[in-house]
Amino acid sequence: MLEDEADVASSLQILLSTIPSERVLQPLYGCNLTELVFESLDTRIKTLMADKIESAILYYEPRVNLESVMFDETEELEGVVLINIVYRVKTTNSRFNFVYPFYKQEGTDINLTTTVNLLPEND
Repeated sequence: MLEDEADVASSLQILLSTIPSERVLQPLYGCNLTELVFESLDTRIKTLMADKIESAILYYEPRVNLESVMFDETEELEGVVLINIVYRVKTTNSRFNFVYPFYKQEGTDINLTTTVNLLPEND
């Protein structure tokens, strides 16, 4: 069991990593960032991502006031975009920073030459 600020950070992690319709009793809960995995990271996609995050936090995390959503693209070539979320907890008026890593590539490391060598040859 988590308390206070740690509980809020954990809830944000769950909210951003949940796909809508994944929860049976709350089918609208979540932030569907996975549909943007294969999109090029231009201004339009960054605006859409920020809007999805802001809407999800507004509707499903009433304990915080969202201050900003920013993107760190320094590791974009490695397939990672860090989403920096600055928020204020309403009960304590404390300001916090939450960084959510958004992976643009698949989580597996498949070596195509090894995979092709494992396939049986058709003679």
